[in-house]
Amino acid sequence: MGKGKPHLEFERLDMDGGWECPEGYPEGIEQKILAADIDEDGKSGSRTRLLRFQPGAYSKVPFVHDHWEEVYLVSGDLIVGNNENGDGGEKFMAPTYACRPPGVHHGPFKSDNGCILYELHYYYDVDEA
Repeated sequence: MGKGKPHLEFERLDMDGGWECPEGYPEGIEQKILAADIDEDGKSGSRTRLLRFQPGAYSKVPFVHDHWEEVYLVSGDLIVGNNENGDGGEKFMAPTYACRPPGVHHGPFKSDNGCILYELHYYYDVDEA
């Protein structure tokens, strides 16, 4: 059997449990992996996750990664471009969407009242398309 995400048919999500702080993220920002076969070392596969900010949580430095990222702000508010003290930036309210190619610096991020993001991360070689 080859690589790939699992086949899932409308699995009920426990929105209270199963959240974890991703490596390198500050406390108050948590992810719930929905499906993944991503291999960041081998630069293949994809990941689908929910990312949740608790009210007032913020990151301090911009992010950059070598995969594509699509982000849909499902609920709440997300501030983009705050400083390391959590001040400033531009506020966006749900529903909002972003699509970023590899290598794009983005963030830092903050949420005043909390938010949930639906994210897709994937490797895509345009030469193979």
